Formats: sequence, structure tokens, C-alpha cells
Amino acid sequence: MANHQVSIKKIGVYTSGGDAPGMNAAIRAIVRVGASIGIETLGIYNGYVGLLENKIQSLQIRDVANIIQRGGTILKTGRSLDFHKLEIRKAAAQILRFHGIDGLICIGGDGSFRGAHALWMEHQIPIVGIPGTIDNDIFGTDLTIGFDTAVNTALSAIDRIRDTADSHDRVFIVEVMGRNSGFIACHVGLAGGAEDIFTPDINATVEKSIERIKDSIKKGKRSSILITAEGQKPGRAYDLAESIRKKSGIDAKVCILGHIQRGGSPTAVDRVLASRLGSAAVDTLTKGFCDIMIGTEGPNLIQVPLELATTKEKRSPIELVQLSQILAI
Repeated sequence: MANHQVSIKKIGVYTSGGDAPGMNAAIRAIVRVGASIGIETLGIYNGYVGLLENKIQSLQIRDVANIIQRGGTILKTGRSLDFHKLEIRKAAAQILRFHGIDGLICIGGDGSFRGAHALWMEHQIPIVGIPGTIDNDIFGTDLTIGFDTAVNTALSAIDRIRDTADSHDRVFIVEVMGRNSGFIACHVGLAGGAEDIFTPDINATVEKSIERIKDSIKKGKRSSILITAEGQKPGRAYDLAESIRKKSGIDAKVCILGHIQRGGSPTAVDRVLASRLGSAAVDTLTKGFCDIMIGTEGPNLIQVPLELATTKEKRSPIELVQLSQILAI
């Protein structure tokens, strides 16, 4: 955690990495809380790429009207490999200073925060991070913007799939997003009554899943749902289905939910969370604190050093997997 001596009169805000429902609610809060205390907010479009291309413009109160219910991000987003370079970050800092931006608010994930942390360390640009990712994989915070909406979107689809699985006495493997994170898989697996959950960081085996499926069949349960996180690339569910077929003869159907989990109107939980985080980020900058992420711990908002948020690993909740297996009897 760092302190700065800059008088904050103008804030820049950008969204970076994957989009997440609730980002617009955070942008809205930043602009309007800032305006209430005399701070101008500049929107930086298309993340770090847009910053380098000087896609920056002032955001007024009415510019953020009627966006709290919208998914995605009005500022657009993206990823920039060039931002890993020292000279590119130097150019970005010069652009920020040209616009008179006194502080930055980055809404994104750990990759975005690494760029934010570098801007402070190398160029003393005061910056605060807001965790915005459906994966909920950022260390130091219980929740990230978009996670609750993604879980509910996936759960709605799984409920429908279960109807078909039950009607045909079938095994379905449903693949959810998450890459190296198993938070979506664990939460929708428990909430959706899954028989087993596969994540990149929890040791679940096909053999054990086959045992559970066969055991449930003996007990009169004719259909099963297995949940898997996508891993490094989409399509992991097909590998699991083929492995199950070869080892047991069970024909498991596959459903990959994909990017529908990113879109859609944010839930009330995400709207409230994003509004609180946006307000707290402005307050944090004006009080002289920076190089931190605003996170949550239970019902409370907390400050976490960006260096910690970007270097520590947040493990999937294995206790949810274990409970799901018990309850799926």
C-alpha cells in the first residue's frame, strides 16, 4: 500500500481484460461520486490499447445514465501485450500527464492490475484497482464484479439441462468458464446439484466420478450432471466425456456454456458491489492512498496491496466440491 501527495482533481477510469457484468455500475459510481466532490472523470476507452491510442474523453453525469442495468462495459475493453514493455508504459504515463489525470482507477483482473502496479512503481501515477472478472480468481477479495451474475447465468442453463438429462436418463457434462479458476464450477456445481465437479486445481478423477454415477444408478438415480471448468482452453468437457465412455461405456453428453456467462444484465448483488467499490475507489484516491485494490471480506470493503493481489494465488473452494458430492447422493 502506498501514499501519494497529489491533489486529485481529475480521475481516469478504464476497464481491462475480459468484460464482466457490473462494470458499468462501477463506472457510473466513479463518475457520479467524483462529480459530487468536484472531481472530473475521464473515460479511457479500450483498456491499455485505448490509452496508448489516446482514446480518452470526459465523462459527465448524463453520460452514465441508464447503464447500471447493462452488461459489458461502455468503455470497451481488451488486452495489450505491448504494455509489458517499459517504453510502452512510459508512453502511457506521458499521455496521462498530458490530459492532466491525477489518478487512475483500473477495473479488471490480475493481469490488468499488474499493468496498474507498474504505472505506480515506474511513474508514480496514483492508481486504485477494482476487481472485475467473472472468474472470482483475484487473491485478497471474497468477491469480484461479475461473478454472481455469471454463476446465476450458468445455473439457469444447468437447471434446463437437468430437465433433459432427467427425461432421457442421461449423464451430462457441463463446461463453465474459469480457465485456471474453479470458482464458477464449484458454486454452480453445488447450487445445481452436480454429482461431481472438475477444476484445474482440485484433484478429481474420472474413475471416482464413474463410481459415483454407478452408485447413484444403484440407488435409483438415472441421470447425472457433472460440472467442469474449461481449463486452459474450451473443450475440456469433450475429453472427460471420451474418458468416461472408454472406461465405463457410459455415453456422456456435453454442453459448453461459453461466453453467455459473460453477458447479460448484472444481478442486484453485482450492481450493489460495483457501486460500493466504485465509490470506495474514488474516496481512496482522494485520501492519498494508492497502489491498492479495493476488495471485500465478508460484508466489509478492504484495501489490498496490488502487489499482493497479483502475486498470490486464490485457490478454488474444495469444501464446496466435497459438500456437493455428499448432497448429490
